[in-house]
Amino acid sequence: MSTPPPPDHPARLASGPDGPQALRPLLDTVLDALDGGRRARGGPLPAGGPDAVAARVRDAVGDVLPEHGDPDALRGLVHALAEGAADPADPLCAAHLHCPPLAVATAADLAVSALNPSLDSWDQAPAASALEALVTRTLAHETGLADSVVTTGGTESNQLALLLARESHGGGIRLVCGANAHHSLPRAAWLLGLPEPVIVPAPSGILDAAALYSALTDLGGSRGCVVVAATAGTTDAGLIDPLPEIAGLCAAHGARLHIDAAHGGGLLFSERHRDKLTGLEAAHTVTLDLHKLGWQPVAAGLLAVRHPRDLAVLHQRTDYLNAGDDTEAGLPDLLGRSLRTTRRPDVLKIAVTLKALGRRGLGALVDQVCARAREFADLIHDHPGFELHDRPTISTVLFRPAGATDDAVATVRRALLTEGRAVLGRARLDDRLWLKATLLNPDTRTEDLATLLKLVEGSTPR
Repeated sequence: MSTPPPPDHPARLASGPDGPQALRPLLDTVLDALDGGRRARGGPLPAGGPDAVAARVRDAVGDVLPEHGDPDALRGLVHALAEGAADPADPLCAAHLHCPPLAVATAADLAVSALNPSLDSWDQAPAASALEALVTRTLAHETGLADSVVTTGGTESNQLALLLARESHGGGIRLVCGANAHHSLPRAAWLLGLPEPVIVPAPSGILDAAALYSALTDLGGSRGCVVVAATAGTTDAGLIDPLPEIAGLCAAHGARLHIDAAHGGGLLFSERHRDKLTGLEAAHTVTLDLHKLGWQPVAAGLLAVRHPRDLAVLHQRTDYLNAGDDTEAGLPDLLGRSLRTTRRPDVLKIAVTLKALGRRGLGALVDQVCARAREFADLIHDHPGFELHDRPTISTVLFRPAGATDDAVATVRRALLTEGRAVLGRARLDDRLWLKATLLNPDTRTEDLATLLKLVEGSTPR
């Protein structure tokens, strides 16, 4: 009989009777290293640019696979990761749809890592599979649909939506989407071997309904099914397509409707903002992504479906996971719930968040970031040195130094990144380059917004 490793040995297991005792001191090490790395970084991201960051990482790692283990590996590498991170919890880190995760969701994720269930068969994840069934149905009902499956995010959800459409209609389909659609939709059409998508103009940043009518009329005699993909929360500006009008056009032309609400889906939790998603319930499929406006650690995507029968096309049979006699005996068959086999129960952190905060708690977070975005837009509008693209629809604000060229706008953004002082995104709309602030940190204060604007002003060439 083998002797278990000593209490401080890195080969100890994370679960089982000794798991909690093995994890507790390691958690202290991780938390201390995170704090130390944050203080060493001293800002929203590391200074020096890619070469400097890579050099610091190489120094911290040393020999990736040494002959003998390093007892300080956990502390050293977590410190290096934190020191070299772009921290979404820093109010000056506001470039992308990359949210700071809630502590309660992150803690729940630790339990998943320790227990390590896999949702490809019931006997690997008994409670997790039951929990996933409850939570996915509840979130689907929030959208007005019947059921949902967990995905790795918007890209997988959009691909899965087109796959379900293709298989449900027994042949080729044609994707119709706006020029404002997420890049994963045309890519999904390519991956699935579909014809080149029909791209509808979006001159004001949202899909043009009149142009969609024309496109659907032109496709009226086409063989196969037309799938219209609308967007509820564009990546560039957080804009929402005219969903009720698009739904009406789809109904009139017999087209299937998919709505990519990876960004805007979190508005459902807010009484103040959920009306912006009117029309969502008319979709056949809806993409949701709670590691955006849901404050979850990556990954936390879902695809909601109107007709659960559409999911039948995902079903696979393999004797070691879902033997027919096991299914007949009552063991749930999980292989039809995903394109993946081994699958982490990302649903736990979502379930804990929903239960711990409730609709009102989550809605309050949504309201806070939307209010901060409006406040930031006001600051920009009132400042003579800046130009505001438009009022924010969700929590994304586009702006640029007044009179600056596109090259100057790009240079300002890269200078702030290289110096480690602020993280802003970029978006091209109206044939001009804009700086993009995506405000997803509910703890952002008014003075943080003013600081961000001053940093941009100070880096703008005169």
